[in-house]
Amino acid sequence: MDFSGRHVVVTGGTGALGTAVVAELLRLGATCTVPYRQEAEAQRFPHRGHAQVRLVAIADLADEAMVDQVYAGATPLWASIHIAGGFAPGRVADTGRAALMAQLDGNLVSCFLCCRAAVKAMKNGGRIVNVAARPALEPRSGAGMSAYTVAKAGVAALTIALAEEVAKDGILVNAVAPSIMDTGANRKAMPKADFDTWPKVEEVAATILYLASSDNRVGRGGIVPVYGKA
Repeated sequence: MDFSGRHVVVTGGTGALGTAVVAELLRLGATCTVPYRQEAEAQRFPHRGHAQVRLVAIADLADEAMVDQVYAGATPLWASIHIAGGFAPGRVADTGRAALMAQLDGNLVSCFLCCRAAVKAMKNGGRIVNVAARPALEPRSGAGMSAYTVAKAGVAALTIALAEEVAKDGILVNAVAPSIMDTGANRKAMPKADFDTWPKVEEVAATILYLASSDNRVGRGGIVPVYGKA
C-alpha cells in the first residue's frame, strides 16, 4: 500500500487504535490531520512534531462548524478514518436522555458530520472508514449498554447508506466492527479477562489501512468484523 502524497484525516488519532493507524499511515507516506480534544492528548501523542502530522484542537466533533474547520485544511482529501467515539455502559432503565444523547453525539453524530465534510473535501474520489463495534452487528451482545449499541448500529447503517450514495463519485465507504481490543485501558477495566483472545490495535489498524487504501478497488458498504479470537 502506498499513501505517498495523500492527505488523510484520522479522528480519534491520539487514542490507542488511532495512534497505531497514524503510525502506519506515516510509514506509508501519508500526511495526516489529527483532531484532538484535550491538550494532554496532544502532549503524549508520539507523532507530535512530525513534519507530516497536523494536530488540530477541536472541542466537539458533533459541532458542524468545528468539523468543517478541520476539513477545510485537509483538501484535497484522499481518506477519512473515523475512530473517535465514546463508551458508557448502562441499562435502559438507568439511562436518561442526557446519557443517551452523549452516546449518539459522541459516536453517531460525530461520524455523520465527519463523513459529510469528507465527501465535500474529496475532489477525485477517496475512501472513508468508520468504526462501529461488535454490538452493532450483534445487538443481543449490547445488553447493559443499549445507548452505545444504538449509536454504533447507527454508524453501521450510515456506512451502508453512504456507500451506496457516493459510489458513483469514486468514494468507497466501509467500516470495521471491533470486539474489545487489547489496550491498556481495557486490561485495567477487565483484569481477569483473557487478553490473548482480544484483537491487537495493530491488527485492527491493518484492516482499516487496507480499506482506506487504493488497493481497495471495489469494496464498499462493508461492516468488517475484527474480533480476533474473541
